[in-house]
Amino acid sequence: MSIQREYRPNVAMIIVSHRYPEKKEIFIAQRNDLLDIWQFPQGGIDKGEEVKEALFREMEEEIGTLDAEIVAEYPEWISYDFPSKIADKMKPYKGQIQRYFLLKLGKDAKINLATEHPEFSDHKFVNVEDVLSLTAHFKKPVYEKVVNYFKHEGLL
Repeated sequence: MSIQREYRPNVAMIIVSHRYPEKKEIFIAQRNDLLDIWQFPQGGIDKGEEVKEALFREMEEEIGTLDAEIVAEYPEWISYDFPSKIADKMKPYKGQIQRYFLLKLGKDAKINLATEHPEFSDHKFVNVEDVLSLTAHFKKPVYEKVVNYFKHEGLL
């Protein structure tokens, strides 16, 4: 009999530059533990923590800034399963269930990847059309769904 494992609650962010909405550049960061894997910043929601509280905590922990404002929120939770290589490290979770936000960086926001526990080695801003070709394969269906939603809403 197999044991059904839970999905880890998580926040994820699609961050656009301060030039938004005139220029729709999306922030992606390169993982420091996997070569050529780029992703949106994201992180777990601690027990008892509010979603938006986790959003800003994770943003500061991962990219070193709090200078951003929420533009929009994806209207539902969305999940994905970890590939088997990652799932073994993430027990007891078999995947993540995420809440996505579209955020705009402040004009004077300073990105600092050299945080206390760095997850990323590099970052860049890319066009909406290019973001899916650079991201991890197992996250692509979720990224595609969320990006297309924000595009349909006229936000990307």
